[in-house]
Amino acid sequence: MSYNFAIIIGRMTKSVELKTTQNGTSTCSFTVAVDRAFKNANGEKVTDFINCVAWRGQAEFISKYFTKGSVIGVQGNIQTRSYTDKEGNKRTVTEILVDRAFFVGSKERNTSSVENASESEYDATDGESEDLPF
Repeated sequence: MSYNFAIIIGRMTKSVELKTTQNGTSTCSFTVAVDRAFKNANGEKVTDFINCVAWRGQAEFISKYFTKGSVIGVQGNIQTRSYTDKEGNKRTVTEILVDRAFFVGSKERNTSSVENASESEYDATDGESEDLPF
């Protein structure tokens, strides 16, 4: 038996645009910047940029409440898909298919911009539940 389950916490790299398919299903694609726990040989932090796709209610939730720089938690499955680009080249994409998105950290932390974030702001594990807007 094998399982495919991923949880990431990071910052939105840009604001999300909600799209609708021809049959009326809501969807959005976005990228989350996730810092690694170590620095490279030059002492610089290492960041991965994880592509994510959400559908239906999760897509609507994300596009409504998260903007560029927001700290977001994402839970879902890793999927790999292939397609042929306009030039005829075969491309492979790996992304997280979002099952659940959630707030992480305080409201102030969620609304600060990526450019102004200090390294300590990337540690989003100290948020309190009373900071949540619901």
